[in-house]
Amino acid sequence: MQRGSDRLSVHRDEEMKHELQGLLRSGHPTRSEEWHDPEPSAEDDPQIWGGPVVPGSSRVSLATVRQELGRILGRGSFPAGPRELSLALRRRNAPDALVDAVHRLSHKERYANATELAEALIERGR
Repeated sequence: MQRGSDRLSVHRDEEMKHELQGLLRSGHPTRSEEWHDPEPSAEDDPQIWGGPVVPGSSRVSLATVRQELGRILGRGSFPAGPRELSLALRRRNAPDALVDAVHRLSHKERYANATELAEALIERGR
């Protein structure tokens, strides 16, 4: 039954489905033209491909932790202490390892921005 809202014809839809099957079955690009392939990640790209950012692991830098905290929390969350920040991270569905690391910080401290928080997390992870 045709709904009338399709942007493509039935033939083009079947053609695209056929093209996608090869990619899904093989697990790698099936086209011979290089410009169709996705661009590989650069050396200075954020490490999101390796899973969630976990302060204290050997491959995580200060810049990566700061970027992740800034992306999740934003400026409106600061200044705040670890309790408020861990609750804000939990509300925004941050990775559990990041929430737990923030929650383990000294509850007497207050952080003015994501940089201060990232520095405290990196220092505590060493």
